[in-house]
Amino acid sequence: MIFLELVLQNFGPYSGKQVINLNPKTDEENSRPIILLGGMNGGGKTTLMDAIRLALYGARAQCSTRGNLSYNDFLNQCVNNKIDPVVDTRIELLFEHIENDKPIKYRVVRSWTKNPKDGKDTLGILGDSDTWPDALVNIWDEYIENLLPLGISNLFLFDGEQVKELAEQEIPPPVVVDAIRGLLGLELADRLAVDLDILVNRKLKEVGNSKDLANLEKIETRLTQQQEDYQITEEKLETLKNQVEELEQKQQEAFDKFISEGGKIAAERNQLELQQATKTAEIEQVRQSMCELAADVLPLALIPNLLNQAQAQGEKEFRYQQVQISKDLLLERDQRLLAWLNQVEISPIQVEKIQSFLIQDVDNLYVKTIQTEAPWLLADDETLSQLDNLIYHLQNSKLSAKEKLALIKNKEEEIHTLERQVQTAAAPEDYTKLRQALEAAQNQVVEAKANYETIHRRLAELETIIAKSKRELSDYTVENIKHKNSEHIITSAAKVQNTLKIFREKLTLRKLNKLEEEVKNCFLYLLHKSDLVHRITIDTRTFSLLLYDLNGKPVPKHRLSAGEKQLLAIAFLWGLAKVSGHRLPVAIDTPLGRLDSSHRSNLVERYFPSASHQVILLSTDTEIGKKEVETLRENEAIAREYLLKYDSSTRQTTIQPGYFW
Repeated sequence: MIFLELVLQNFGPYSGKQVINLNPKTDEENSRPIILLGGMNGGGKTTLMDAIRLALYGARAQCSTRGNLSYNDFLNQCVNNKIDPVVDTRIELLFEHIENDKPIKYRVVRSWTKNPKDGKDTLGILGDSDTWPDALVNIWDEYIENLLPLGISNLFLFDGEQVKELAEQEIPPPVVVDAIRGLLGLELADRLAVDLDILVNRKLKEVGNSKDLANLEKIETRLTQQQEDYQITEEKLETLKNQVEELEQKQQEAFDKFISEGGKIAAERNQLELQQATKTAEIEQVRQSMCELAADVLPLALIPNLLNQAQAQGEKEFRYQQVQISKDLLLERDQRLLAWLNQVEISPIQVEKIQSFLIQDVDNLYVKTIQTEAPWLLADDETLSQLDNLIYHLQNSKLSAKEKLALIKNKEEEIHTLERQVQTAAAPEDYTKLRQALEAAQNQVVEAKANYETIHRRLAELETIIAKSKRELSDYTVENIKHKNSEHIITSAAKVQNTLKIFREKLTLRKLNKLEEEVKNCFLYLLHKSDLVHRITIDTRTFSLLLYDLNGKPVPKHRLSAGEKQLLAIAFLWGLAKVSGHRLPVAIDTPLGRLDSSHRSNLVERYFPSASHQVILLSTDTEIGKKEVETLRENEAIAREYLLKYDSSTRQTTIQPGYFW
């Protein structure tokens, strides 16, 4: 994936339409990875990063300036304060990626005005053929998840504050933890374990008699209630631990689930079904007109050869009749001529020669029209004219029938497209559950705080009660339900659960081992100091980093300098991006932070040119200064340079070619 162009129109401090060419190619054969954009603090660098996120993810975008704002309020905030409220604010992001082994370009366009209708923007996707593929617009959230999943986007689109937070904390922040879990595939294993529990309980219901089933359902209901209580209590505890930010994150996750599982399309399900019914009615109308054609002359299209033969025969017989009439007229004229010649002074011999010539001339003229077969059609002039009109009308009917068949085919293809869109939508009951889950998460943002220790003790009590109920359910199953097949399933499920647990542990270790090696290599490459760290491990539960020296002794994180911590954080993000397997652009806002000159040089010379095939750097004049930019230019690492020129008097930013120096 490569970002080719970013267009801003009345977005934030960018007034009017401004275009940034992000293509790393300097010509048809050569490319350089770095796109360098310089700007002072408050000049619009972070706004550019937010524009990329907003173009890709819309309401789901994790923009730095959004905070607790609703999407409607956030869009209003992004409108340039110098323009008329009715003028469009617009973002366009042109990117290229490989699809079916071929490069394809898409231009993502989002536009809105002040106080947009329904609190949303208007999304459009412009393809290579300059057309708007509506089907792709409807499933854009699912489509972009396959290219650049939101859960790992912060590994490729990050800023100095994110690096600073990761560098200072012993345990990675939730954003990085979620990305690690997504890379390890742990969510799939957890979901499979829950599905196995559901399967076992379903089989228990199938094999129990009425009394057993009643007792079993009683235990299961109690256990379900206890598990629900445990989950609610655990959510409250997590809410207190992570404060309001964690509740907002949970709200965002509920919204992501609503989008990813078809909630958005389900909301438009009625409209899709109405379109489908309309197309079906149009097809039926065309078929009715086809029936009318079939009731007229169209069936004669089955005997075209007979019609042509009849037409040819009629013309032939009519021509013969005309020849006969003309021949009789000529003979009468010849008789009158001979009679006149006999009256004038011409010798009989000459008259006889003239008569012989006339007879021979008539025979020569009509010898080619002699009919070799007896006429059988016997059609008059009016009948032949009707036959011609019939054949002409038949040709028009055939053309009309072809057009109607093509129209039916197109309508059926449109119906199939609508059916596929309806099939991707969530079922009404699933949509209701998704919607309820989303509303519940939204309501939790405003709920009160509870005492942490009290809820912690309650959580421990519930855990003990649930364990007791599970043992009771297991004992009841073994002692009272003896169905062979279901018992086999229950036993196998228990084995699978154990195997799944082992698999999860091994999968975690295997993936983390690869990640540990990548992070260590990236850190040592950036640090250029091989004797500081010999090995890096990642805790399987908290995903925190542990460093060891050549003697195998731990290296406390506080022993690292501020610059070394930042390099470690960048190495962590770099290693995660490599392990993800996604070939994506990297965009970094305020990248150098508190680095000293040595570490800054390592980052400039080693990380920026190697972080990805496309690296978008948003920097101040003190981060990437004159020395650093000259180094990058000498190494031929910069493809394009821009300067974000901010006018404090108008509070507007313009984009100009070139850097500070």
